Amino acid sequence: MKYLIILISAVLVNNFVLSRFLGCCPFLGVSKKTETALGMSGAVVFVMTVASAVTWCIDKWLLKPYDLGFIHTLAFILVIAALVQFIDIVMKRFLPPLHAALGIFLPLITTNCAVLGVAELNYKDGAGFFESVFFSFVAALGFALALVIFSGIREKLEHADPPRCFKGVALALVTGGLLALAFMGFSGLDKGLERVIQ
Repeated sequence: MKYLIILISAVLVNNFVLSRFLGCCPFLGVSKKTETALGMSGAVVFVMTVASAVTWCIDKWLLKPYDLGFIHTLAFILVIAALVQFIDIVMKRFLPPLHAALGIFLPLITTNCAVLGVAELNYKDGAGFFESVFFSFVAALGFALALVIFSGIREKLEHADPPRCFKGVALALVTGGLLALAFMGFSGLDKGLERVIQ
């Protein structure tokens, strides 16, 4: 049941994009088409999950034993950068159309604060390995859910005729804000479920 609460909390209640406002750059930049949104979602799910596992191991077996906790953020950034480079190479080799569609936003995963935010939250909470990896995975699924929903809405809005002042990025920001408001309807769901279980 603990993992169910983590799932609901990370995907719906404390969604990294719509509640914590982390990872807004790829959220706005790659959400024009559902196909690119799905590709970015897959890349973020992979990077977040693997980065969390690797950073947990580095923290547990390298930083804490040698009292190097003060460089944990730097170590986490290096791990994330290496994973993104790996994904960039693999996508360029095996999925060239998707690699071209993602463009500059694929390397930007390196600076995606959602990926670093998950690693930092796991570090701060002191969670165990499986709990950290699971939290990272479902947080990435929450990011993917928000990105795919937003891309679907933006595809529909391409056929709309909004006032000139709302065309382009302005309409995307307003839509993102309304989507965040919609997700606020889930606030407290995780706490309510926790009370029911107890």
